[in-house]
Amino acid sequence: MRTMTATEASRRFSDLLDAIERGETVTITRGHRPIAEISPAHRRTGADLRAALAATEPPDERFCDDIAEALALVDNEGNDPWAGH
Repeated sequence: MRTMTATEASRRFSDLLDAIERGETVTITRGHRPIAEISPAHRRTGADLRAALAATEPPDERFCDDIAEALALVDNEGNDPWAGH
C-alpha cells in the first residue's frame, strides 16, 4: 500500500490516479494521520447482479399490487391534474 500526504496527492493528482488505476490502494495523510484510503473502483457485471438477486426473496403479491397501482397513477392518458392551472 502506498502513502501520500494530502499536499503531495493534490500536486500529483494525475500520478495518484495512475497508481489507483494500476490497482494500488493509496492512503492519504495529513499531519502524519491517515485521513483517506483511495482504491480502484469495483467493476459491476451482470453476474454480480444475478448473484445478489439469487439471495433475494421474489416479490410477494402485495408488492406486485403496489407496482400496478403506481403504474396506473402515471399511466392516466390525458388526465393531467395540473391542466388549466
